[in-house]
Amino acid sequence: MPIITYIEHNGMAHQIEVASGDNLMQGAVNNAIPGIDADCGGGCACATCHIYIEESWMEQLIGADAMEQAMLECVQELRPNSRLACQVCVNDAHDGMRVAMPQHQGM
Repeated sequence: MPIITYIEHNGMAHQIEVASGDNLMQGAVNNAIPGIDADCGGGCACATCHIYIEESWMEQLIGADAMEQAMLECVQELRPNSRLACQVCVNDAHDGMRVAMPQHQGM
């Protein structure tokens, strides 16, 4: 299983194993990672799983679809590497990926 590092807005890092085929939101929720609320349960309908993908990983991911892009337009602290964790599916090639949460999600 790939190991993903989730970094809270305060710098606290959590390294966890996420099963291939699960999305980053599922990995965070299953491991009680603070900052990923996932209010809609992964339906791409709330943006409470907004994350920043470490730049070096962006090209290795499938790009955001139109629905995710529309939800991202509503988030605070939008950046070019913003994604919704519920929309990023993990596979074995993602071992070592690092993602961070925006400050507003840690309050």
